[in-house]
Amino acid sequence: MKDMIIQKNFQLSEKLGSGAFGEIWKAVNLKTKEQVAIKFEEISAKHQQLYSECKLYMWFHSDASVMAQAIPHVHFYGVEGNKNIMIMDLLGKSLEDLFADADRKFWLKTVLVCAEQMVRRVEYIHTRRIIHRDIKPDNFAVGIGINSHRIYVIDFGLAKKFMSSTGVHIKYREGKSLTGTARYASVNTHIGIEQSRRDDMEGLGYVFMYFLRGSLPWQGLKARDVKEKYEKIKEKKIMTKIEDLCKGYPEEFYQFLVHCRSLKFEEKPDYNKYKKAFKDALLDRGYSYDDPFDWSQCNVPLHQQIGPYPVPTAEEREKANKKQ
Repeated sequence: MKDMIIQKNFQLSEKLGSGAFGEIWKAVNLKTKEQVAIKFEEISAKHQQLYSECKLYMWFHSDASVMAQAIPHVHFYGVEGNKNIMIMDLLGKSLEDLFADADRKFWLKTVLVCAEQMVRRVEYIHTRRIIHRDIKPDNFAVGIGINSHRIYVIDFGLAKKFMSSTGVHIKYREGKSLTGTARYASVNTHIGIEQSRRDDMEGLGYVFMYFLRGSLPWQGLKARDVKEKYEKIKEKKIMTKIEDLCKGYPEEFYQFLVHCRSLKFEEKPDYNKYKKAFKDALLDRGYSYDDPFDWSQCNVPLHQQIGPYPVPTAEEREKANKKQ
């Protein structure tokens, strides 16, 4: 497909990825020389998602305040040959790819800045009455050029409206199949409960710990098939105490997961509390927003240059718990 001209104006230059959805390519606008990304989906695909995803991007951008957020803009949706296509803003690498580049561990400062921004992105999605339902490092990416310091949220193929325009929340249901990525899915998602805002937030908590630890306890479990693997991940996740998962890492991440796990089905997360906690943690440790990310470094990642994380004492943890 390389060098193919799409819509008589966009020349494909590089394949960026592929998956169940189809393929995504980098392309250049032959008139403006602007670089874009083009997503392809087979028209014959049994479960088509691209049109629904496009409608969500357009829904977000129908709101003037979206410009303060980091959600890519769709330039075109239509059909090219036997494929549905969506042309959108080109972004940089995903956080998963950047994590791999950093030897699978981010500097604490990077995680704190990412955490504050990622909570902000999910909060905005929720204000538009949408839940993402597939929170994972692959679905967050950095911008390019002057936006290289911004974390964008992408891929709304599994997103769903959780509230009507009149403020009526979707109903609590059980017996649902797992939607999303098992590694970062909430416990309630694993046991078949309808997803809501709390599940996106819990997924963020697992992503943050993944960045800090390098891996999660339920990774790499042996199983005969996908069904058994999901069951083992669920069991391990339920058995793993949040305190053990976060042991040796900053208290803010422990508190975040405790709060997310305690949210009721229709309850609105306290986004401001979470954002403030991560921002304060950043400043309290002497970091600033103009410090570089791990991926900005040419030599040794900064997470390898600092000492161990402060471990809260039992008294400090008990005191923090009483404040909840």
